[in-house]
Amino acid sequence: MDTLADNPVAIVTGGARGLGAAIALRLAQDGCDIALLDIDLAACADTLAAIRSLGRRATAVRADVADEASVTAAVAEVNDTLGPALVLINNAGLMRPRVTQKMSLSEWNLVIDVNLRGTFLMSRAVVPAMRNSGWGRIVNISSTAALGLFGGANYASAKAGIQGLTKTLALELGRYGVTVNSVAPGFVVTDLTRKTAEDAGVTIEEMERSMIAEIAVGRAGNPEDIAHAVSFFVAKQSSFVSGQVLYVAGGPKA
Repeated sequence: MDTLADNPVAIVTGGARGLGAAIALRLAQDGCDIALLDIDLAACADTLAAIRSLGRRATAVRADVADEASVTAAVAEVNDTLGPALVLINNAGLMRPRVTQKMSLSEWNLVIDVNLRGTFLMSRAVVPAMRNSGWGRIVNISSTAALGLFGGANYASAKAGIQGLTKTLALELGRYGVTVNSVAPGFVVTDLTRKTAEDAGVTIEEMERSMIAEIAVGRAGNPEDIAHAVSFFVAKQSSFVSGQVLYVAGGPKA
C-alpha cells in the first residue's frame, strides 16, 4: 500500500461467507481494516472474529446492496465506525437459474438488481471519499458466466454488465488515482454453487466432476484463488492496472 493508503478501510459486500469471507481475510492479511456488508448480519460473526484475530479492525453492517437508501446508510455507518472506505470489493450476488422462456420478470429483476445495480450503487457511494483522498481501489466480482450461461440469462447479463461498468468507471476515475478492475471466477465451490447444484437436481460432487472435465488445470477453484487475484488489484504495485477483467478459471477464456 502507498503512503496515502496505509491500512485502508476496505468494504467487502457479501462478506459473510464464501468468496467474500476469503477476500476479506486476505485483505486483512494485507493490512486493510475490514467492513463486511451483508444481508445476513449474524452470518458475519466467524469472519469478523477471524479478521480481528489478525489484529485488524473490523465491523459488520447489514445492507441490501440493491436498495439505494440501505447502501447510503451502510457506507455512512462504515465511515463513522472505521473511517472512509478507500477499497471496495463488490462481491454480493445471487443466482436464480431458469431457461429464458420460463424465467419470470421477478427472477430477472432480482438477479440484475443485486448483482449489477448493487455494484453501481456501492461504487457510486464510495467514490467521493476516494476522490477526496486521491487514491482508491474498486474490484468488481464478475464471472465466466458473462460469456454466456445456459439457464442463466439474468446472471450472465448482470455479470457482463459488471464488466462494462468496470471499464467505464476506470475511464471516469483514473484521473483521481482510483483504479477499477474486475475478477471473473470460473467454477469455484461455494455455498452459491452448492445451491445451484441443488436447484439443478444434482449433488455438488456430480457438478464438480462435470465441471472439472472442462477445466485445463484439472481442479475446481477455491475462494482463496479468487482472493489472491483481488489482492493483486488492490496492491500499491497495481496502480498502472485499471479497466481490466481477469478470468480466474483454471484455463483460457475467450
